[in-house]
Amino acid sequence: MGTDEADAALVGLVARGDSAALTRLYEAHGGRLFGYLLRLAGDRMTAEEILQDTMLAVWRSAGGYVGGSRVTTWLFGVARRQAHNRLRNAAPPVPAEPLDQPDPHPGPDELAIAAAGGTPVAAAIGRLPEHQREVIGLVLVAGLPLADAAEVLGVPVGTVKSRLHHARARLTQLLSHQGVPE
Repeated sequence: MGTDEADAALVGLVARGDSAALTRLYEAHGGRLFGYLLRLAGDRMTAEEILQDTMLAVWRSAGGYVGGSRVTTWLFGVARRQAHNRLRNAAPPVPAEPLDQPDPHPGPDELAIAAAGGTPVAAAIGRLPEHQREVIGLVLVAGLPLADAAEVLGVPVGTVKSRLHHARARLTQLLSHQGVPE
């Protein structure tokens, strides 16, 4: 059974109340979800809370998953909705603080972004418009394919490509002018 099929089977078990299946889903996808949420939220505590909200929403709504998309895409969609619900009325995000020690759960992409907190790269990413930060989070942090990121965001693949291109160009511009007021 491939990863997509295994994930779909886990969602089916979660829908029937199997908490161990939810734990396995979290173990398989929690690190990438956390990295994405950290980029959206801007601080570790809020990202962890949104991840908890996401897993609770997955627990409650697993019966509604019909297999129209990959489980990974569905999970990131749930996480995105939870983040937007939480952050809609929140104060502006505070940049993530650098990690003292590597977290054993997130993968290398998430650690690199989290460790960049307070660096010029993190500051530059924080200055991007939200729609570009989201694409950076989904594609570069979480490692989603462009088509999956497009599905999570509800936009065409071309829009994701365009946002990613513009985000990279803006980051290059910001980083080449470090310390120079714009």
